[in-house]
Amino acid sequence: MTQNKVHIYTDGACSGNPGNGGYGIVMEWVDKPYKKEFSAGYRLTTNNRMELLAVIVAIEMLKTDNVDVTVYSDSKYVVDSVEKKWVFGWQKKGFKDKKNVDLWKRFLKIFPKHNIKFIWIKGHNDHPQNERCDRLAVAASQQEKLLIDKGFEQKPKELF
Repeated sequence: MTQNKVHIYTDGACSGNPGNGGYGIVMEWVDKPYKKEFSAGYRLTTNNRMELLAVIVAIEMLKTDNVDVTVYSDSKYVVDSVEKKWVFGWQKKGFKDKKNVDLWKRFLKIFPKHNIKFIWIKGHNDHPQNERCDRLAVAASQQEKLLIDKGFEQKPKELF
């Protein structure tokens, strides 16, 4: 039985930071004629949140476990956080003074289910799938009805 392999391309966009944002995803199964695209827009968020959310949503869409996943992203923030294992150190320290904790916790719940590696690609460099993700993300951020990024807009207030 051949192992399921998928290439995931992601991008996030934000008009203002924070501002209206969106993500774009292109998923391609290796050795299968199967490709899917997804996007969503949010009314108040950050670029880093959209970059990370794109990766999370794509991985969550995988219907089986133990998939060989290669994520291609132009976000050094996301790629380095995982490939350089920073996020695992943050987790051990309770994410003290880190941003996007809600999303990193969500990522860490799904990360062990697959064999995932990240590859950084230069953004806006004529990479077809990355350019497509960028167009999807920008279009999503410009939709009339945008979602609420509850992890950003509705953070629990600090107790004094």
